[in-house]
Amino acid sequence: MLSRLGALLQEAVGAREPSIDLLEAFVEHWKGITHYYIGSTDENTPAKKTDIPWRLKQMLDILVYEERQQTAAGEAGPCLEYLLQHKILETLCTLGKAEYPPGMRQQVFQFFSKILAQVQHPLLHYLNVHRPVQKLLRLGGTVPGSQTEKEEVQFTTVLCSKIQQDPALLTYILEVSTSGKKMVSRKKSSKEPITLPREAASVQDKDHAHSKAPDMSPCGARALSSQLPAETEEPEGVVGESTLITALIGLCKSKKGRVALKAQENLLLLVSVASPAAATYLVQSSPCCRVVTEHLCQLYQSLPPFLDPADIAALEGISWRLPSAPSDEASFPGKEALAAFLGWFDYCDHLITEAHTVVAEALAKAVAEKFFVEILQPHLLHVSEQSVLTSTALLTAMLRQLRSPVLLREAVAFLLGTDPQPAAPDDGPCTLCAHLIGHCDHLSDEISITTLRLFEELLQKPHEQVIHGLVLCNLEGRHYVARGSPEPESYEDTLDLEEDPYFTDGFLNNSFQPSTKPPRAPATNSDGKTAVTEIVNSFLCLVPEEAKTSAFLEETGYDTYVHDAYGLVLPAPAKSLESILPPWFPRSLGAS
Repeated sequence: MLSRLGALLQEAVGAREPSIDLLEAFVEHWKGITHYYIGSTDENTPAKKTDIPWRLKQMLDILVYEERQQTAAGEAGPCLEYLLQHKILETLCTLGKAEYPPGMRQQVFQFFSKILAQVQHPLLHYLNVHRPVQKLLRLGGTVPGSQTEKEEVQFTTVLCSKIQQDPALLTYILEVSTSGKKMVSRKKSSKEPITLPREAASVQDKDHAHSKAPDMSPCGARALSSQLPAETEEPEGVVGESTLITALIGLCKSKKGRVALKAQENLLLLVSVASPAAATYLVQSSPCCRVVTEHLCQLYQSLPPFLDPADIAALEGISWRLPSAPSDEASFPGKEALAAFLGWFDYCDHLITEAHTVVAEALAKAVAEKFFVEILQPHLLHVSEQSVLTSTALLTAMLRQLRSPVLLREAVAFLLGTDPQPAAPDDGPCTLCAHLIGHCDHLSDEISITTLRLFEELLQKPHEQVIHGLVLCNLEGRHYVARGSPEPESYEDTLDLEEDPYFTDGFLNNSFQPSTKPPRAPATNSDGKTAVTEIVNSFLCLVPEEAKTSAFLEETGYDTYVHDAYGLVLPAPAKSLESILPPWFPRSLGAS
């Protein structure tokens, strides 16, 4: 009796709650969206007030639930097959472009982001997925201050995360097309129509990126397409841009701080791909290096023609994560523009530090060629004192916050050249370094001080070429450093030379050139150490009083010099000094 009652209850429950056909429900929701466009006449109703967002959510939930119920891993369910074969994402992208009803683009961005993030089945390999993704990226980032910036940056976050997990997806998402590739794709699509495969493993062939699946639109698609603007093809001969890169750069320019910061983090995630092949593809087949450098040049050119070096130095704490100027600092014209420029330069430095080696090298060279050489160098060599002063102070600020070894190498090569040679009095100012050294003795004291600060900042950088190009190359072969056993020399001769108040003029007339006979080595003490005191005092006789750090003290001799020099050298690690000194330089003197 109880068994019969239980059977009747099960039949009743089964009759009241029949099994749901997921595919039928999925198709029903999609047809509900298409029927809205066929029957709706109100063009002012926002998309949020229609049933479109609810139906899109139901379609997404069905896809996620269907995937969880799949027993065989890697197989696409019937609902996912329907979405791919009927080009639903293509149609949604067209609806987002038409922005009908108002706010539809926002709904499309959200749906794309959620389906790519929540569906575990690999989708971006399919032509009917990565092609609408490229089109949707092209819609975003074009207008600053767009109402869909939040949804756009979420969409790019999902894409960059997918590329980080599988760098091979870079070739599907980065859109790099030429007229030749378009012609090949048209020939392939006309001669060999390729249907969309049902399994993800069969879509790895890259030839599918230029093939077109047969049109299997659902009911009402023809009427829907008649109400929407047709997709425009790119003209022949136009090279397509990498839409993901340009979209990220556009979002980096957003006035909304959180949107810009998230876009910068996404770009940082993109360039740090672990695959060398993906990094090479990113450099060679995308405008990544070019657009990053162009934005840096645009920010520099938007600066006022004259900035006070003191104001520039006051903003040295600018970071790319906090690019806005500190509120406690005094306001001055161009403060926000200066903060934006220094913040983006700091971001470029961080980008090169964290990027793959291939990307870092290419980006550093692009910054050196397009910004240092083409933009900054003409201002450093300009006849206008204001231009020279501002550009020199900006270069000092950039060196102060530069941390990337690769970019530091390019900056040193820009300032000192790749093969610095010993300077001679008869050499003309044919190089940038020679011009900058000449600015140290400029008629304008402000330019001289600013240039000296530039070299002071440069000398503190841990790069071998800096100390070699500015100091050591002028010491090699001139016997300023004792080598081997020194020859005996009377102390009286040295004393007579130092006590002669005019010996410096004669030394200058000799043009700083070594004599045919090498000079004798300095006198040595009984313990064998070189008489450093005499060497330092001789050097101090050549240094102008106004250039000394202790010019206002009575004692400006050996003791004061060593005290000041020790204070400058002490913060530098001993290993850093050892790494930049040449093999012939005495380590005993370097350690002292």
